[in-house]
Amino acid sequence: MKKNAGRIDWLMLLPILGLMLFSIAIVYSASATIAQSKFGSSENLVLKHSIRILAGIIIIFIFAKIDYHFWQKYTKFFVVLAVLMLLYVLVSGQTHHGATRWIDIGPINFQPSEFAKFALVMHIAFLLATKQDKIKDFKEGMLPLLLWSLAICVLIALQPNYSTAFVIFIISILLMFIGNVNNGHLSLLALTGIIGGSIYAVSAPYRVQRLLSYLGFMHGTVDVDSAPNYQLQQALLGFGNGGFLGVGPGQSRQSHFFLPESYGDFIYSIIGEEYGYIGSVVIILIFIIITWRGIKVAKNAPDDFGEFLSFGIIATFAIYGIVNAAVNCGLLPTTGLPMPFVSYGGTAVVFYAGAFGIMLNISAQSGIYPHADNEKPDED
Repeated sequence: MKKNAGRIDWLMLLPILGLMLFSIAIVYSASATIAQSKFGSSENLVLKHSIRILAGIIIIFIFAKIDYHFWQKYTKFFVVLAVLMLLYVLVSGQTHHGATRWIDIGPINFQPSEFAKFALVMHIAFLLATKQDKIKDFKEGMLPLLLWSLAICVLIALQPNYSTAFVIFIISILLMFIGNVNNGHLSLLALTGIIGGSIYAVSAPYRVQRLLSYLGFMHGTVDVDSAPNYQLQQALLGFGNGGFLGVGPGQSRQSHFFLPESYGDFIYSIIGEEYGYIGSVVIILIFIIITWRGIKVAKNAPDDFGEFLSFGIIATFAIYGIVNAAVNCGLLPTTGLPMPFVSYGGTAVVFYAGAFGIMLNISAQSGIYPHADNEKPDED
């Protein structure tokens, strides 16, 4: 291990902490009215969120101190556990809003897909790192990657959670591309996935209706008040209300029962309403800074496992952030993907925190963070 492995990459950590702490304020603003109505206390949801943010911060610092090579021994265990949990969800999971995605363990409401996506990223990174000498071979190199990716994506799609399954599939493809998988094999997998995913997408009438309504809304050919477009309409009204400088912290009107999921999937619209165009751009810039730093960590990682794992983590973070913001702005059809470190939620906060704790350890061992003496890190 590098001698400087205990140091912290503040260029990555500070923006993450900024998002986490800011999320407490915006979740409170976005959830207060709903929490008062549902639970009799406007602080109910923000208190739960604050506890999870505190837990996430602790997890980041703990995981940042653990040598990332430690996780190599357990990647297969994690991905097998993820498959078993996803199977359990299909059989005995808790159903909310027509989807079965949760496991209830006493007071804890757990969404296995959040664990599964990082378990898959970790195992793909391990397989790519250990199979570089035969990665071009389909049976020895591509097939194990394909089987684990399909297992996770299919089980999540059956919940049904099509958007999450599709994004995880894209992340897997990107990781394989970075990992030098045979381009022909990868192209065939991508094409098969797109065809299969498209057939599955149109197999459910509600998904077809959602897509057609979205396209009609964008072209002004359907009723903007129709159910599939209601969230998008209210989200865009939030941005419109905010204008350039916003209506001010805590002054959102859309969070007063107008915008469903105002503290979850559509929290970016509440940011736009309260902090305006300026606030919306600042959030995107923070995401860009973290993503830039993550790419730099991946490029300078001490070994292949660190490189592929870093890229997988930062790709997950960036894609989820891009899709969430695009959905809120009406650039993509409505999906159920939260904004990392900003949206209300327990499972996602904890696993993103653990993932970035691991990345901070990779960064420390690569020695790319700035330090006063500018000395190169030495090997033990």
